[in-house]
Formats: sequence, structure tokens, C-alpha cells
Amino acid sequence: MKMKLTNLFTALFFLGLALSVNAQSDQQLASASLAHTAVLQPSTSPVMSDDIIGVAASDKRFATLVAAVKAADLVETLQGDGPFTVFAPTNSAFDKLPKGTIATLLKEENKNKIASILAYHVIPGEWTAAKIIANIESNGGGFMATTVQGQPIYASLVDGKVVLQDANGGSSTITVTDIEATNGVIHAIDTVVLPKE
Repeated sequence: MKMKLTNLFTALFFLGLALSVNAQSDQQLASASLAHTAVLQPSTSPVMSDDIIGVAASDKRFATLVAAVKAADLVETLQGDGPFTVFAPTNSAFDKLPKGTIATLLKEENKNKIASILAYHVIPGEWTAAKIIANIESNGGGFMATTVQGQPIYASLVDGKVVLQDANGGSSTITVTDIEATNGVIHAIDTVVLPKE
């Protein structure tokens, strides 16, 4: 199971070639030396009674991600007990990758790469947007979490939005928060994040 989790997170990472304190009010967030204030957009989806894979598969925004998870043989892993927090690249996030990257990564011979990339998009535990923001604020404006893939990912607030920074210095913004699943939570992101190779 640990190998499958590692493979899953590795796949999420490669596709990127793309925290518990009380939540503070928006006014307190704005005073955290942010030039502008923006509010994270919560999911408008009803509470789900499905696992992460079922929730993602039922949302057209994650069609490319679901295809990648299948190619990496990570479906069973993400259907496990968890809990997991998945920073899920949307289809448009994958579209930002160089032409042909997705097709290449989905090939059988690149299964380990895509599994590594995908695993980089998952952290253990259930991290709601409020928990992430509280951890950012209680840690001086940013914090690091270790992904299932094994490498760290960093989170900070920029203009009131949670921004992830990957191991290569690339960044991705959380655009939709707290999409609930029975074994964790999904946050949609606008760019694939990548681990170091």
C-alpha cells in the first residue's frame, strides 16, 4: 500500500511538468501585510459520500487528473482509508504543460514518473482551507508539508489566496477549496506542481 501511495504521489508530481489553530477572520488575514484581499472560493458541491477518486471522476474539471491516476495505477490507493488532502490540478492546469507532455506521461513506460508527480500533489491528513491558512499564519506567513511522494511543498498567502510552491520554485494557486470526500479533501489548483527529479 505504501508503494502504491508513493507511486500515486509520484505521478501527481510529474504531471506538474506543472494547516491546527483557530481560523482568523478575513480582516485579520488582510492585516497580515497583504496588499490585496481575496477570499478563497469554497466548493459549491454538496457534501459527498464518495471517496477522492469518485468525487474527482464526477467532476469534469478533473478529467485529465483522473486519467493520469488511472495510468499510474493509483486508483486503489486513493480509494483507501486516508485521510488524504489532494491538491488537484484542473484540466486547464494540465493544459499549461508543454504540448505533448501529458500524452508522453500517460505512456506505460512513464508510469513511475507520473506516479511520482501525482504523489507530490497529496499530503497525509485532512487539511481544510481554514486549517491551511491557520498554519500559514501561525508559522510566520508560510509553512512546509511533506507530500506522500516524500518531498516538501510550501504554502503561503498571496493576496488572500493560498499559493503552493513546489521543490523547483514553481507556484500554483488554490482556486476552489474544501471539496469533501469520505477519505479526505480536495483543493483545485491552477498549475501542476513538480517535485525535484
